[in-house]
Amino acid sequence: MPRKGETLPPPPSVGRCLSDLLHERRPHPERALETWTVKSMIAWMQADFERRGIFSARLEADLLVAHALGLERIALFLDPERPLISAELQQIRALVARRRAREPIAYILGQREFYGRRFRVSRDVLIPRPDTETLVDEAKRFLVESAPEGSVLDVCTGSGAIGVTLAAECPDRTLVLSDVSAEALAIAQENAADNAVGARLTLRRGDLFEVLGADERFACITINPPYIGAHELPELEADVRDFEPRLALDAGADALSFYRRIAAGVAAHLVPGGALFVEVGMGQAPEVRALLEASGLTDLRVTRDLAGIERVVAGTYPG
Repeated sequence: MPRKGETLPPPPSVGRCLSDLLHERRPHPERALETWTVKSMIAWMQADFERRGIFSARLEADLLVAHALGLERIALFLDPERPLISAELQQIRALVARRRAREPIAYILGQREFYGRRFRVSRDVLIPRPDTETLVDEAKRFLVESAPEGSVLDVCTGSGAIGVTLAAECPDRTLVLSDVSAEALAIAQENAADNAVGARLTLRRGDLFEVLGADERFACITINPPYIGAHELPELEADVRDFEPRLALDAGADALSFYRRIAAGVAAHLVPGGALFVEVGMGQAPEVRALLEASGLTDLRVTRDLAGIERVVAGTYPG
């Protein structure tokens, strides 16, 4: 199998003799181009990705081939023996090279599924993760079952995955989405339009609560802030460390710095009975809960994600 930088080898074909198979001799390159099919390409990519320690190698191979061919993934299974032409092979090679360099597949595809919807992503925003769906679940349940009247604020919105999803799931609410990054807000605006909720959203650029008026209050506030300490960044997987925006990851020397600032200002921006929902990193829930309790929030609760990790801390402003 090729090393990084080498061209793709020809796939096994019916016409290859036993000697070719044993010694990996390659047939004429022009003839090899005709032997690649959707099925053989996906099989080769899966094996290559698995050797490189890429998780979900088969899924990623499917998605990249479908992307190169301009197809939905299901179409690959309908015509697995379809031969690939030279231009398609070149496109697939380029995508494979990017993934071998550990660029996240979501950035290569330009999108990621979250809460059953497709969201546009680029290197200007964090890739939405299944862990964060736990925060959406909890905030949605509150808004549907017991929240007072009022708008929703989504801080550090990034791609808008949280705010846009809540807007789509709770059509009776208006929302404010904020972020310090103009590039992130542009993507959030596109995602709002794609999901037909743009008319109920307002986008603001600024840091945490600085975008709000002194008397501006909300029924629900959601925040997924940076929570990785600067000393932890070198230990992250290359896919995250080398590609996702440092601005959205790095909390500085104190990994809880954003939670301290949130706790200091959140009570001024919740209506009585309103609630805050924040995502936290592994092991941070007890300290974040204590910070929010000291800020005057009550009914503090912690929710675990599907992996059993304490992922969301919530509290209510008693008024």
